[in-house]
This record gives sequence, C-alpha cells and structure tokens, in this order.
Amino acid sequence: MSSRSRPVPFTADDYRARMTRAAETAAEAGLAGVLVAPGPDLVYLTGYQPVNTERLTVLVLTAGQDPVLVVPTLEAPDAEKAVGAPALTLRDWTDGKDPYAVTAPLLDDAGRFGISDNAWAMHLLGLQRTLPGTSYVSLTEALPMLRAVKDTHELERLAAAGAAADATYEEILKVRFSGRKETEIAAELAELLKKFGHSQVDFTVVGSGPNGANPHHEAGDRTIERGDMVVLDFGGLKHGYGSDTSRTVHVGEPTAEEQRVHDIVREAQEAGCEAVRPGVACQEIDRAARAVITEFGYGERFIHRTGHGIGVTTHEPPYMIEGEEQPLVPGMCFSVEPGIYLPGRFGVRIEDIVTVTEDGGRRLNSTARELAIVE
Repeated sequence: MSSRSRPVPFTADDYRARMTRAAETAAEAGLAGVLVAPGPDLVYLTGYQPVNTERLTVLVLTAGQDPVLVVPTLEAPDAEKAVGAPALTLRDWTDGKDPYAVTAPLLDDAGRFGISDNAWAMHLLGLQRTLPGTSYVSLTEALPMLRAVKDTHELERLAAAGAAADATYEEILKVRFSGRKETEIAAELAELLKKFGHSQVDFTVVGSGPNGANPHHEAGDRTIERGDMVVLDFGGLKHGYGSDTSRTVHVGEPTAEEQRVHDIVREAQEAGCEAVRPGVACQEIDRAARAVITEFGYGERFIHRTGHGIGVTTHEPPYMIEGEEQPLVPGMCFSVEPGIYLPGRFGVRIEDIVTVTEDGGRRLNSTARELAIVE
C-alpha cells in the first residue's frame, strides 16, 4: 500500500476473530473475562469509537459466550453501525436505570476480570458495588500482548504511517530553522503530517540546544539559533495506526563533539535494530543499544527505555527495557530510539519503527540517519 492509497478495510470477521482471541487468551490467563471501555482497546476489538463518558459503555468478553456490548440507549444506533457490530450482541440501558445492574448478569459474580486501563473509576466502583465478589486487573498487566502482534493489513497501515512521517521529515529539512521559535517548527511538522494523510497528530517535539536534553520537551518559545542541535520527534495516527520517528538535526556545522555524540547514537540505534529477530527477549534490544552508548562513556546519559510498541496508539506494549523477557514474535512493531542527553547543552535521539519478520526485523522508517545540516 502506498502512503496515499486507502488501506484494506477491516471486516466484521476480523473483529470477531480479535474478540474470540481476546476471550480465549483471558481464559488461559485465569480470568473470567475481559471488560473493555471506550478507547483504543474497544476500537481494536470492534471498530466502535464512542466518547468515554459518565454513561457506561462496556464490551464484555468471556470464553465460549457471544460478545456483548452494553451501551446507553441513545448511543445504540451508532453502535449498530460499527463494522464489528454483526459480531456483537447489543444490550442497551436507558437514563434513570442502573447500568451496572444491566451488566451484572453477564459476569461471574466471583470472577476476576481484565479491564481497560482507561476505564472510569466510577464505572469500576459501580461494578464492584453491584458484584462485591468480583475483582479486576488492568489489561496492560493481565494481557499485555493483546494488540502486540499485527496482521498483514495492520502492518500495511503502520508502513503507510511511517512513510508519511518520513515524507514529513524530508520536507521539514527544507525549511529555515535559525531565528524561528520551536513552536513554529512544531506547527509546520503538524501541518506536514496532516498533508501526508495523518488524521491525528499526537506530538511534535522540537528540542533545540539545551531543550534537546529533555527527551519529552514540548516545543516552546525558545528561538532556535545557529549552532543548535535540534531533536525532532513527531507522530500520530494515519488510517487509525501510529507513526513515531525521531531525527536530530544541526543548524549550521556541528562541533566535533556534537558530531561524535550523534555518531554514537546512530551506532547504538543500528545495534538495537540489528538485534531484532524472533525469539529474542525484548530486553535484548535495550541491551544492544545501551551497550554501545555505555562503551563510549555516556551510559548515564541514556535515561529512558530503548523502545515501545505501536499500533492503534503510539505507545503500547511491548516495551524494549531491561527486565522485559517477552520474546519477540513476527508481526510485533515497536520503536528503537536510543538517545544521549547532556543537561544544559544538547541532546540526540534517533528513532525508527521496526517490525519483527520471520528471520529478523524490518524498519518502517527509511530516512537518512546521518546528522542533517539545516539553515
């Protein structure tokens, strides 16, 4: 699929298979079922994307039972139009009625359930009040790999999002940086992401000079100057799937130290990507990248994990960090983004999205990783 073509649409059968797999995986994990609130999990499982409000909407998945979506009556018509609706039984409730009493008969009154991380506390407490014998665990803790392995059509969407982010980077290299505020460059990044097909821009980090030493610096009013290193980190959603890429540029010619630090990060990022293959533990990707930076004496200045999963959200499991022993599986997609951050001076980060293949890994970003010189 090219960066501009439409993706192959997901079908009711696709969503049915996802819900069945989620229920079966939950049962294997010792859970009585899964409760899914509005948000990325619900979109992934059903294609339905309502607003998460004080009115209870919850998808109930239990092994061997048909999926049931509990919805407010006034939102039932929209739910019926969702692509995954044919695979669902809808159960609605009207204002003035107790939605937890409507949901209770669907649940084992002594069961332990996985529940969406973003479920409202009032809804969780309402269920606990109605069914005091139940207990709950977050889906990230209970089923961290729920969305981790992507199918062919998901990979196509992620590749298209990555290509759009690459096109954005190629265009931003043509603009003038010096004498302009970080916020101006950030605004141009956002417009370019939209130009190349993003429906949602999640972040446009522009960290110039000392601001680049803060990995999550949000673009501010600092004026970019000649001689600045500038960290660019941007992404969002295209066709419902995420992009996330980082490159570091320099305004004018870099010093020998700046070039050396950038070269170290580039070597570390290459090592992390080269370590990707099926069966390797997630932590090995972190170790491979971190070993390079540590070897050159900057280990204490690499202050975050090497990567995070990506899919219908830009951050999701699995995470490339020490202690994560989850083995890589073909179809997993995640970032590889080592960095070095020198407080008060500058930072460097290079990031690509990588997908695990049958015999290694494939980058979904292809722009040059050498230090680009901008004006």
